[in-house]
Amino acid sequence: MNGNDQRTPYVPAAGKIKEAFDRIVKAIALRPSIGLGTGVSRTRLVRGFAAEITEGAWKLSADMPAGLGGDASAPTPGVYGRAALGSCLAQGYALEAAKTSVPFDAIEVEIQADFDDGALLGVSGNPPGYLEVRYTVTIRSSASEEALRRLVDSADTRSPYLDIFRRAQSCVRTLRINPAPELR
Repeated sequence: MNGNDQRTPYVPAAGKIKEAFDRIVKAIALRPSIGLGTGVSRTRLVRGFAAEITEGAWKLSADMPAGLGGDASAPTPGVYGRAALGSCLAQGYALEAAKTSVPFDAIEVEIQADFDDGALLGVSGNPPGYLEVRYTVTIRSSASEEALRRLVDSADTRSPYLDIFRRAQSCVRTLRINPAPELR
């Protein structure tokens, strides 16, 4: 966010967000099971590294850079991972602002992630995941610095994707092998 930013200005929807928040909190307090769910996405390689991803009505594409043998036809999985973290944080700050009546004009989150492609390719001793992830939160607001720090700290404690990045998750693999038809 700088003075030369020509993007569409943010239009706060604090009232709508607070109403939805209050409604869902009340519903989950009455029936905690409605807060539980399982997200299911499917990814299918369609050409080389190019992947088609679907989840419900959403369709996304992913690819790898040309330097790694892809076509660079779509964002890499890393772009989506960083975007998931950044958008989750920004939306969490907006939710917390609506909940606590802290006004803001703009929120921007920048994600920086260090990686070593040598690990992906098996030629480095580093882990294949990120070596370090940093995020910078920029908020334009008339609220006090103390109020904004409380808002960000509180929202960070409930951010699903910040939790995913910070805490090891249980990953359970199922392998299904469909034999290829025999060539004659």
